[in-house]
Amino acid sequence: MDQVLSQQEIDSLLNAYDSGELDEEVIDEEQNDESQAKPYDFRRPTRLSKEYINTLHMIFEDFAKMSGNVLSNILRTNLDMQLASIEQISYDEFIHSIPRVTLIGMFKAAPLKGSHMIEINPQLCMTLVELLCGGADLESNRKNQPPLDKNGFTDIELTLLDEVMGEFSKILQSVWKEVLTLDVELESLETNPQLLQSLSPNEPVVLATFTVQLFGVSTFINLCIPYVSFEGILDKLSLHNWFDSSQELSEDDQSELKHGLNAIDLPMEVVLGNTQMDLADFLKLEPGDVIKLDSKISSPLDTYIEDRPFYWVKPGKKNGQFAIELLSKIEGKKNDGEFNTRTNRCFDEWQ
Repeated sequence: MDQVLSQQEIDSLLNAYDSGELDEEVIDEEQNDESQAKPYDFRRPTRLSKEYINTLHMIFEDFAKMSGNVLSNILRTNLDMQLASIEQISYDEFIHSIPRVTLIGMFKAAPLKGSHMIEINPQLCMTLVELLCGGADLESNRKNQPPLDKNGFTDIELTLLDEVMGEFSKILQSVWKEVLTLDVELESLETNPQLLQSLSPNEPVVLATFTVQLFGVSTFINLCIPYVSFEGILDKLSLHNWFDSSQELSEDDQSELKHGLNAIDLPMEVVLGNTQMDLADFLKLEPGDVIKLDSKISSPLDTYIEDRPFYWVKPGKKNGQFAIELLSKIEGKKNDGEFNTRTNRCFDEWQ
């Protein structure tokens, strides 16, 4: 801890140094000894190690990215949200660091203990309300506007902001799924932080602060999580366990992976054949003209997925619509020898 010397003490040290009573080497050794000591504030104990904080940093960065995208879609304007800092402080410090009237969403994240809190300052809240109500071109009005001194929120404002907090609950549940499955639910909206009795003043909390850029104005959103929520999941916050490649996929993981892949749209094309013609003949084409292709009607057709051949198929109809029947798999490539062999076998099976 640094010591502030008075002018008299400084003069005494200079005189002692000039007279030779103080040795320069002794002073250097004392300074080196003092540099090894690190200050520690017992009122703000560090409960989570740096490894756990790094894991939370990745989780909260995902939270910032997803929140920025979701809010941009809801508000229909560009909003940038970035993680600014992660601190371990007491609950009392958090309460005294936010405005006396603000918006706080209280979330229950089972099976974790305690309540998670998301605080949005009144300035940002009113901008969100104006945009949700159809306001536009607010950039010129917001840049030079002084800080908002709000005494409370109306029922209509709270109803609109409740929808925004509801989106935060979905995002929280999503970003934590890599660590553990949470059931996040918005319990209530509070506007007076001084009346909150969810935690004792000396209770340690983890405070994540996010910067929000909207219409050229920088504001903050705070996410406060009590330390008691992390007590039972410290082993899951370890980066070694989180990225352990030796862990095998469970049936639920495989089912979720298949479910996610099934939602991907793939273009599928069936080629009847190819031909070449002069441009003059092409320009003379009319409905009813017959074009000769280079394939036989008895030959299977090639089916392409993402411009790669994957199946031989047979054309037909089903329920009054054109359809194809899969005959064989090309597996994405056509080698000459393999292609001819499998083609002949496919023809024999079809015939």
